[in-house]
Amino acid sequence: MASPITHLKKKQLSPDEIRHNKLKELESLLAEQDQALNKLLQITGDLNDAGILDAALAMVKAKEGITEIVVHQATREPVTNLINNMMSAAGALTAIDPATTEKLAASVADGLKEAEAERTSDKKVGIFQLMKSLKDPDINRSIKFGLNFLKGMGKSLGKK
Repeated sequence: MASPITHLKKKQLSPDEIRHNKLKELESLLAEQDQALNKLLQITGDLNDAGILDAALAMVKAKEGITEIVVHQATREPVTNLINNMMSAAGALTAIDPATTEKLAASVADGLKEAEAERTSDKKVGIFQLMKSLKDPDINRSIKFGLNFLKGMGKSLGKK
């Protein structure tokens, strides 16, 4: 009867064998991905010819100086004002019903088309024509909307 196996001996690869195996794997990957590798080499060659790789390398070497400049520029008052204004505008836009915004934008676009169509007309608008136009339901609706807008804005401006 044979003696039982009590110890497994794991085969240890030498550094040369490990290197040889890795080179074989790399060789098979290169053979499988030759088109992708050729494209990648072409892209890097084009980037090098354009000087982009040199610029990227210089930026990496000067990263601390660039970071300092970016931080300095970002903390300037006009930039912080821009960021604050954008955040306030975004907050205001989120408070408005999207359907209202869509209707208003469409109305403005239609109004601009109408105004552009009549822009070349040399006819003058007199006081009586202006008073008569108030009876036009479309003009009256726009004026009423504008007045209500101004009233709401004035109420809000009056709050502390």
